[in-house]
Amino acid sequence: MKKIIKNYLLAGITAIMTIPALGQSNQLIGSWRLIAADKILPDGRQVPDMGTNPGGIAIFTKDGRYVVEIFRGDRMKFATGDRSKGTPEEYRNAVLGNSCHFGTYAVNVDKGSITFNIDHASYPNWDQTSRMSPFTLKGDTLRWQVPPRPDGVTPVSIFTRIQ
Repeated sequence: MKKIIKNYLLAGITAIMTIPALGQSNQLIGSWRLIAADKILPDGRQVPDMGTNPGGIAIFTKDGRYVVEIFRGDRMKFATGDRSKGTPEEYRNAVLGNSCHFGTYAVNVDKGSITFNIDHASYPNWDQTSRMSPFTLKGDTLRWQVPPRPDGVTPVSIFTRIQ
């Protein structure tokens, strides 16, 4: 059974924020280290999406909360050393060099999907929305895909369980 926390009306679409029943998501509970942030191109090729050696973490708690942080491995530093005085190129690189969000999650084992009920995200258009992603869990490797971007590219995140 799920408990409804919030009901939002966003652009005519209702997003229901839920907490999964305890035990529903036991297979994901814990901390995960990012090992790849790739993308699947429209022609089917899988290539790096966040540069070489991206870094990140995903944490899933037993009470249905989560956080995901993904960062490019080759992010540009601000020349001034002051984040409030970056160049347009530095700001663009900083914004496009990460994908972070947190909220609640629910796993549908039968469908092999995870729904992220996003409270807040580094991309503000995701705030207070839900995103369903197919996932696979093979041993200690967790992989999910997000819906395709407008250009047809599908991001893929791959994590390994932190022991």
